[in-house]
Amino acid sequence: MTAVADNAPRFRENTDHVESWFVRANDPASPRAVWLKRTVLCRRDGTTVTEAWISVFDGTRTAAYRREERLGLDLTAGGGRSAGTLGDVSWDLAFTRDPGPLGEPMSLLPSARMVDAPFPKNKLLSPFPVATFAGGLRWGAETWDLDGWVGMEGHNWGAAHSPEYAWGQCVFPEQGAVVEAASGRIELGSRTSPLFSMLVVRVGDVEHRFDRIVDRWRQRPDLDFPRWTLGMRGRAGRARLEMTADPAAMVCLGYDNPARPRSYCLNSKTARVRLSVEPRRGAPFELTSEHGGALEFLRPDPVAEVQPVV
Repeated sequence: MTAVADNAPRFRENTDHVESWFVRANDPASPRAVWLKRTVLCRRDGTTVTEAWISVFDGTRTAAYRREERLGLDLTAGGGRSAGTLGDVSWDLAFTRDPGPLGEPMSLLPSARMVDAPFPKNKLLSPFPVATFAGGLRWGAETWDLDGWVGMEGHNWGAAHSPEYAWGQCVFPEQGAVVEAASGRIELGSRTSPLFSMLVVRVGDVEHRFDRIVDRWRQRPDLDFPRWTLGMRGRAGRARLEMTADPAAMVCLGYDNPARPRSYCLNSKTARVRLSVEPRRGAPFELTSEHGGALEFLRPDPVAEVQPVV
């Protein structure tokens, strides 16, 4: 895998397809974060819509904006840059990948062949799972210095959004670690599947993979909004991830699908994270973050506790 290849567009006109590139940056010292996303939505009738998104988080103060335009997002082999204005938020930021193993492209899928295979229908890659940011952001009359913030860049696509999922990612700068995980359903004809889960954690140059997607008897996902827990076991040992968001510190984003009703993403970028791992080889360890977790729940309806709805 390379970041350039992982960020290559997969969409084709005249097909049902939705594809996004997204960037997240967190202040290591406080519950502040910024999230950017560029989405391309294609339909079989030949129509194509490009959307730019931004969400900002500062404790329980949040804002989110969407507009039909191309987000200024330039991606290279070593990082990226974005600048623009949406609503009352303006930004000019750049990021560079972590120079060590933590910054190498990450995939939750067990095989590179699955990236363009029919199963699973929805794909997710993290070309830059750990990145360092520089630049600034202005929110109303307030200015944020983003120098030294940490985060990631991701890429996902499919014929439509999953019927339901929870996705989470967290960088642990002091421990030199990163975790990414997902639990989601897929469409099986007129029905939806049980939850399938994957989890990958890197600590230094060691990677622990829990990526046997269909090995459901070794997965224990619980999507109990605003808390998601995931227990995994397999050849790598055992892992348990717990992520919890404050609904007052989230935004609700309406995600359109090419050929079915809109879904709603309950989106936190300042979630509390606790991860415990018992490797098959090596000593057990635990990683925690009070406000550094990206946590998303996708569902068919919004919830009253999460505002604004965009």
